[in-house]
Amino acid sequence: MTRLVVLALVFLDFAAFSVYAVDQFGYVGLFEQVLANAATLQIGLDLVIALGLVSLWMWSDAAERGLPFWPYAVVTLALGSLGPLAYLIHRDLREVRAGARQRALA
Repeated sequence: MTRLVVLALVFLDFAAFSVYAVDQFGYVGLFEQVLANAATLQIGLDLVIALGLVSLWMWSDAAERGLPFWPYAVVTLALGSLGPLAYLIHRDLREVRAGARQRALA
């Protein structure tokens, strides 16, 4: 349960920061900033590689657990790390609910 709270706090904080950044630069402006120089491009490419690897893991994990993958993949493409964070929250909520059902039946 603690993990779920931490994930939710990180999600909410990062979502709020993302709204702030889009407000400051605009959605297209964020990409313009990533392409501004070699340093920001390197960080952007690193993010693409990392999110690609996370998406591959998420696809495999979702298949094993019977969870949807594509909604989170689309969110990842549009909003970056918020997609995997939302997936982890969904995954943990499902486990918490399953545990509660098992305890209720016992």
